[in-house]
Amino acid sequence: MLVHVESDRIPEVAEAIADLDGVSEVYSVTGGADLIAMVRVREHDALADVIADQLSKVSGVLGTETHIAFRTYSKHDLDAAFSLGVSDPD
Repeated sequence: MLVHVESDRIPEVAEAIADLDGVSEVYSVTGGADLIAMVRVREHDALADVIADQLSKVSGVLGTETHIAFRTYSKHDLDAAFSLGVSDPD
């Protein structure tokens, strides 16, 4: 999720968000948002617990924008997808 933060409080807000249950990583970024927080939950209903009940209430958070991932692609997954039908020479 994208997090908009009071500019003079980014480091401490990032640390507070990183300490929340359900938050796996927090990145300080450039662009339209100040932070990107990766929230990982088993069920979508649990997002409300993390986002609305915890993260949005952290002092210094001005607003959030939630994006839900439907599928994950990692370099490993992409390498496997592009190698379909190609035999390994080793």
